[in-house]
Amino acid sequence: MTAPDLTFVLGGARSGKSRHAEQLAHTRASRLASPVTYIATARHTGDAEFSARIAHHRARRPAHWGLVEADLDLASAIAESDDGRTCILVDCLTLWLANVICPAEGEPCDDGAARMDALEAALARARGPIIVVSNEIGMGVVPMGAMTRRYVDELGRLNQRVAALARAVTLMVAGLPMTVKSEHPQ
Repeated sequence: MTAPDLTFVLGGARSGKSRHAEQLAHTRASRLASPVTYIATARHTGDAEFSARIAHHRARRPAHWGLVEADLDLASAIAESDDGRTCILVDCLTLWLANVICPAEGEPCDDGAARMDALEAALARARGPIIVVSNEIGMGVVPMGAMTRRYVDELGRLNQRVAALARAVTLMVAGLPMTVKSEHPQ
């Protein structure tokens, strides 16, 4: 089953996936004369380098785009933002999953299964256009350490679930979009 208007953008670090997704959101919003809501999944850590990355993403986005921060409850953020008209851009599943299975100090550990099920359901029920960004991290060697292997495995499974729902899947390589899946509505 595919969601009505779900686009999934994957790629490695610095592959251009966020920029491409932002361009897609801008184009789609302009064509449909609709607003954009950006759902950010990064957790503010106090790390200066990571804060600079977040600032770079903010500076690149148009100021009139809405912003929702959802470091854990992504399904609810999508459901609450989905009015059938607004283009939703989720950036990114990679950070969201890290927040879920590697919580901040003092938070209870969450295996993520229920949250991933809820995310999949929210995407499947979406009425408006959604663009989801994620890293493709499973193309290398098997990582050392059980926790890292678990994270790579869980992200791979999550990416497969979202790709199965999506009408379009794009893999970004060196800033170039490569079409992996394209299903046009009947």
